[in-house]
Amino acid sequence: MQLRLARQAIGAVLLTTLSALLPAWASEPASVSDGGEQAAYLAGLKKLYLTGSERQALLKHCNSLLASYALRAGYQVGQSERRDLLYSLQVDKAGALLVREESRVPDSVERSVRNQQVDVFGVDPFVRYECPAGGIRCVLFNPVTRQPLLTIVRDLDGAAELAKGLTFLIRNIQKG
Repeated sequence: MQLRLARQAIGAVLLTTLSALLPAWASEPASVSDGGEQAAYLAGLKKLYLTGSERQALLKHCNSLLASYALRAGYQVGQSERRDLLYSLQVDKAGALLVREESRVPDSVERSVRNQQVDVFGVDPFVRYECPAGGIRCVLFNPVTRQPLLTIVRDLDGAAELAKGLTFLIRNIQKG
């Protein structure tokens, strides 16, 4: 219960901070392709994460969202094999997005790690997601293969924010 409240507080602080830093962005919805909106979004993230690098700000933001909206075993009530599902992102020197997935059983040493490389050059950077109404999770899809890339707890706003951050990160990587 405390963990859930902490996650909600972190999400609220992030959204409040971004809204305070970017009043024009917060009051006026814009499409992801709007260049002015993207510049304001990136400037706000650079200020929030105290970095001059757009890529570093986007990576920190996406990793922060992944930590906040991680699908934990505590959300998987009634399932036989409950596991924490944790993700982190990096960008390699060749310009590919590296996704690290760690699956672990709570109160156990059992862990499995899977690494995935997403080559982002020449692809539509828009990251799509689904949050089935009857489920406990949202799935974000690989823009290259259209296969599931990330799984987070079911939170529509969190999934939308993460998809937006990933889309901007992929665009940033594509610029070189």
